[in-house]
Amino acid sequence: MTSSVSSRPDVTSNALHTAALPERARSLLRDALVWDAHSGFSPSPKTDLNELSRWEKANVDYLSINVGFDGYPWMETIRTLAAFRHWLELRPDRFILVDKAADVLRAKKEGKMGITFDLEGAVTLGGQIEMVALYHRLGVRQMHFVYNINNEAGGGCHDDDQGLTDFGREIVKEANRLGVLIDLSHVGYRTSLEVCERSQKPVVYSHSNPKDVADHPRNITEEQMRACISTGGLIGVSGVGRMIGDLSASSKHYARAIDMTVERVGIKNVGIGLDHTWEVFDDVGTPSKFWPMEHYQQSSKFVNPGQLPEITELLLKLGYGDEDIRDVFGANYLRVVERVWR
Repeated sequence: MTSSVSSRPDVTSNALHTAALPERARSLLRDALVWDAHSGFSPSPKTDLNELSRWEKANVDYLSINVGFDGYPWMETIRTLAAFRHWLELRPDRFILVDKAADVLRAKKEGKMGITFDLEGAVTLGGQIEMVALYHRLGVRQMHFVYNINNEAGGGCHDDDQGLTDFGREIVKEANRLGVLIDLSHVGYRTSLEVCERSQKPVVYSHSNPKDVADHPRNITEEQMRACISTGGLIGVSGVGRMIGDLSASSKHYARAIDMTVERVGIKNVGIGLDHTWEVFDDVGTPSKFWPMEHYQQSSKFVNPGQLPEITELLLKLGYGDEDIRDVFGANYLRVVERVWR
């Protein structure tokens, strides 16, 4: 399965009047399908989901919400899913729990936000492959196998990457069978390449950037990017400040990260995964088990969905046309999940 790399937009073919940019950007965001591939707030039953208004106000049409990661036992993930689903089901005027790609388009048409859930690591499975099917029935449509450090499925980006294990290979097959999108963010180099070789469906990096954007272990090499898009997948540009080379997470640096990713893999192979959280994390005190001190010594902000109009303006100034921005902000991701979700 291959995906061709299209050229970067030609700035000379998109001359713009600067004064008209703000309204053009706002109009484009209202009209485009806006797909945020990953949120970064705490996967806890106590999380205040009223903060989802940040995405609603920014005209985001779809969001994948993290409900568990390797730092929590699988029982906590089930509790979080129960709490999140209950909260969302009580608000059908604002949210749609998505099963298929068509549900995302329905949410857009009805002026609501489509929601699915994602898992960050195989610890959430409790060592049982059948858990993948249970999570799928509960609305999980995206999963990566490892969160930064090695586990029973494979190797992490902050560890001595052991490669994909037998259990990890089972997960690849089961995710492909069920229609769960495989996510390679946080996964180690060796493990990520093996997943790309073995998957029969497109895989993605939902929130990772090229190492040329910022030389951090969470970012990825050109070989990893090429392997990913060879499956028919894409690279979702992360909005974490340290991943875009700017701890303040400015719109300018995020637009630059998008542009640099497009330069490397082509306009049809890029999406967005802001990884936004409203929570404040002081990295100086975080456990080194998942966040090694040498890579997380300074606190970093996260790109806010409210920055999307400014980011759109910056991309227009860089020469991106309306169709280019529609592709990056949502159309590319929709194309991928139409091949994966069932």
